[in-house]
Amino acid sequence: MAGHSIPHFQNDGGHQVIEIGVKEFMCTGASVPFDHPHIFIDMGDDNEKVCPYCSTLYRYNPSLKATETNPPGCLFTSKAA
Repeated sequence: MAGHSIPHFQNDGGHQVIEIGVKEFMCTGASVPFDHPHIFIDMGDDNEKVCPYCSTLYRYNPSLKATETNPPGCLFTSKAA
């Protein structure tokens, strides 16, 4: 994904599984101030990966766009100051 923005995902809803449309992404945990260090996760050849900080299971779903999640609303967006 060189030259592209890496999507960031959050889990404010405490979901056990979040389906995403990319295999390289950042996990933020939850919204500030409940976030954890924002870490890069690469699924490689796998279709699932667990975040080592918050234990969210991310599952690749090729039918989703890079900014879509299932359940909806798990895309992290930075709030302007």
